[in-house]
Amino acid sequence: MSAEPHPTLPPVRLPSDAELARDALAAPLFARAVRLARWAGPDTRVGVGGELVAVQLPEAAAVLGLDPADEEGPVLASQAWRVAVDTGLVDVTEPDEGGDGGDRSDGGDGGGGAEGESGTAVPGEDLALVTGGAPGDVLDLWLAALDTVLADAAVPDLDDLVDALDAGGEIDFDRLDWNPGREADFLDGVLANLYLLSVSEHGASDGPVPLPVLAASMVVPDDMRDPTDAVLEQVSDAMMRLDDQFRQLEPIGLVEFRPVDEALMAEADDEELAAGSVASAVDDEDVSRYGMVRLTPLGLYGIRARMLEAGIAAPAVGELADKGADALLDAVSGYPEGAAQAEIEQWLAGREVPVAVAELLAAARGADEGGPLRRLRCQQALAPAGPEAEPAVRAVLDDPELGGLARVWLAERGVADVPAPDGAMVFWLTVDTIAAQLAADGETEELPLLMQSLTAHHAGFFDQVWRVEHPATVAVLEAMGRMHPDRKAAKEARKAAFKARSRQA
Repeated sequence: MSAEPHPTLPPVRLPSDAELARDALAAPLFARAVRLARWAGPDTRVGVGGELVAVQLPEAAAVLGLDPADEEGPVLASQAWRVAVDTGLVDVTEPDEGGDGGDRSDGGDGGGGAEGESGTAVPGEDLALVTGGAPGDVLDLWLAALDTVLADAAVPDLDDLVDALDAGGEIDFDRLDWNPGREADFLDGVLANLYLLSVSEHGASDGPVPLPVLAASMVVPDDMRDPTDAVLEQVSDAMMRLDDQFRQLEPIGLVEFRPVDEALMAEADDEELAAGSVASAVDDEDVSRYGMVRLTPLGLYGIRARMLEAGIAAPAVGELADKGADALLDAVSGYPEGAAQAEIEQWLAGREVPVAVAELLAAARGADEGGPLRRLRCQQALAPAGPEAEPAVRAVLDDPELGGLARVWLAERGVADVPAPDGAMVFWLTVDTIAAQLAADGETEELPLLMQSLTAHHAGFFDQVWRVEHPATVAVLEAMGRMHPDRKAAKEARKAAFKARSRQA
């Protein structure tokens, strides 16, 4: 998996570990693995790779409530057994092939033993964690199961493998055009993109993502406005791969998936399918026919865990609850507004308001580049505070960096005897406010109106503001020169920016 080291990914909102553990136990494939682990005993026979011997599969299918006569029953039983072995829910002793067949708790890749030979299987020690362990123990078992399923999902289907066998019965990987590392990276990339769409405030959120969007995100170059026929064909190939892979990932509880409409595939060739899917990605009426997928809460947990293991910064709302106010403001300065508010609320919960407010105000100080946005998030954190916060807020009225923020907070609550700010504080607060908005959201459509509102009530604003001792003065004036809705004011802002640059120089 890969992601930009900075800024970090938006924080994900996850249920409690207890809720996630319940979801894990309810995932069909994991639940089947647990049932087979409980069924394993002295009469269970396995091959060299730890797989159930063929004669055992019908019984295993019946244990799972599947029809042994149905071809799918033994296949599902075999998959569940592999998960049980790989996660340690089952311990196997493989048949002896002329050497020691020691205890194994992994699936391995070997085939069956010599004719008439078989190993044995018993419930593993980790099976007790399913009912007697903490939620984190269950989730660790589920993550191990997820690794197995992801590895299987990156393998070509059986028909492709058979077609790629050479005369000696070995797989010709060149003919198959399959590179295990490349396929695993592709699937990791898809899941990372799906995760980002799920946690982004302006992305898919809780809604499903069209399969064409995911396929195109992996294939179409960012700077290509009109995909070529060759690229569209690659999108089609990627869609079909993802359709097969998500079918395998749904039973472990990672995703909710609506497959590509089989009638649609029968109606169109690859090129038509790709072109139609890309065109329909914005058509709510048709796009669902091309496949829809979303990560479940358990899936978000699983992909985040894999990202963290890979060294990717993937925060979760609530993990800053026991950190200091400085760590909180630094972190939420890079969060979308909604996620920042949720993190702040969890941080405030359980803290004494006067102490928490004093900590937040102290952490908001600073003339560094991140200072304006820290103060904006501090103001956001103080918004729900009641009268008990007033003493801590009043204590910073004379602070050159926080005095303006304090006056706004007190005025919004109708507090009497709030001292009026002097001109220097007004100008400094104006620069700080616009700098914070630029840092938070960039040059939005709403920002020009804010600029007009902040400058309209101060005659000679641009004659004074360029003298403000604020590290963002030049940047703010340059932005006002570009964005101020009044052309005369915009021109004055550009002149003021020139003066400010000259003064700093």
